[in-house]
Amino acid sequence: MGKKRQRERHQNPEPFLAEENGSVASKKQTKSKQHQMEEKLISSGMSSKILKEALAQQREVEDEANRAQNPNNSLLNVTEDPRKDEAAEEEEDIDDFGGFSETQSRFGGYEENDEHDEKLLNEIDEDDENLLEAFLSKSAGPQRTLADLIVARIKEKDSDVSSDARPLPKLDTSLIELYKGVGKFLSKYTAGKVPKPFKHIPSVPRWEDVLYLTEPENWSPNAMYQATRIFASNLGKQKVERFYKLVLLPRVREDIRKHKRLHFALYQSLKKSLYKPAAFFLGILLPLCESGTCNLREAVIFGSIIEKVSIPPLHSSVALMKLAEMKYCGTTSYFIKLLLDKKYALPYRVLDALVAHFMRFLEETRLMPVIWHQSLLTFVQRYKNELQKEDKDNLRILLEKQKHYLVTPEIRRELDHSRNRGEKEDDLMSIAYPVGVINKPFEEDLSDIPEVPMEDD
Repeated sequence: MGKKRQRERHQNPEPFLAEENGSVASKKQTKSKQHQMEEKLISSGMSSKILKEALAQQREVEDEANRAQNPNNSLLNVTEDPRKDEAAEEEEDIDDFGGFSETQSRFGGYEENDEHDEKLLNEIDEDDENLLEAFLSKSAGPQRTLADLIVARIKEKDSDVSSDARPLPKLDTSLIELYKGVGKFLSKYTAGKVPKPFKHIPSVPRWEDVLYLTEPENWSPNAMYQATRIFASNLGKQKVERFYKLVLLPRVREDIRKHKRLHFALYQSLKKSLYKPAAFFLGILLPLCESGTCNLREAVIFGSIIEKVSIPPLHSSVALMKLAEMKYCGTTSYFIKLLLDKKYALPYRVLDALVAHFMRFLEETRLMPVIWHQSLLTFVQRYKNELQKEDKDNLRILLEKQKHYLVTPEIRRELDHSRNRGEKEDDLMSIAYPVGVINKPFEEDLSDIPEVPMEDD
């Protein structure tokens, strides 16, 4: 029967070709239906490509989980196509870093240069530290995290959510399990490549919900560094600002509170966050000062980042203006002093805001800490020639109320020996000469030159 069908196909192939085309079309239709069914399993914000790569890696993790003693061996060298392009190879080279030692910590600068920051803390005596604490907010609540935000959002939509268990956002079940597995991996991460599903989070519409599934509060310090590097490069300013404010900042403050120091990888995360200066100021520095609970140890650690890293003048000018206008916290003066020490050419609007900031303490009954007097001295030293005469007169009145036996005389000397805004340097130089003295240029009389004898004479 088979041979007969072959002979008929050889003699008249058209019916057989039509039959085969029909079967191929039916197979394509079946595949398209299957593809549509698969798309229904994916949540609204996720693409099928991301889910396919993620599920492939998740299966490989589950296969190796039993025999892998080191958790860092999971999700390594996973790719669908072994022929990688150059861009992918460069990305993997960046990811495959040596990591930071778990015993390595940072107080402010590098470990061999920590004496400067330790010395700064040791120079603050107990009385001055009590003055700083007097300006801290006593009614401030705990730092708000990403988990607090997502849980509140879930409870707002669904009042039946249990408060005991960790609620989950309404996403596809496979994605929830996938990113919960990624979170477990990141909690033990020390070095090596980062899972590809994690790298896709910045491109997901509901990226905050997906990030919440990985439990950022349990990430290892090295995982936090990698996350900061990825998000700072791939998220927009507003999104990365929220990541800094809700994930990075609470984690850094918690680490300082627990260990009285900061882990090396978390310190590097702060340095990496300045890749986007506007997001750093709006997501880290300003919320830190607005909390009203920033102590001296935190100020020294965060301040060392500002001191060591180059920051564009425009961003620093905006930050200075915001710091000058916000409710005062004792350590705010420390950040103002560090930004002034960078010697920017500040706009007059920022200088006027700083003058108004210091004049707010004219009626302050509490004694100001030394760092406040030092920040005022730095301001006058750097910008004394750009201040108006009225501003200098007001600052002299302020110095009658707020005094420090060492710093105040220096501030007065700087104010008294400087020109005002709009005056030229020549105007200040002319004051040094008596009014009756007339400085005429010397004119040489060519007819009154004595004769010089020559050698022949």
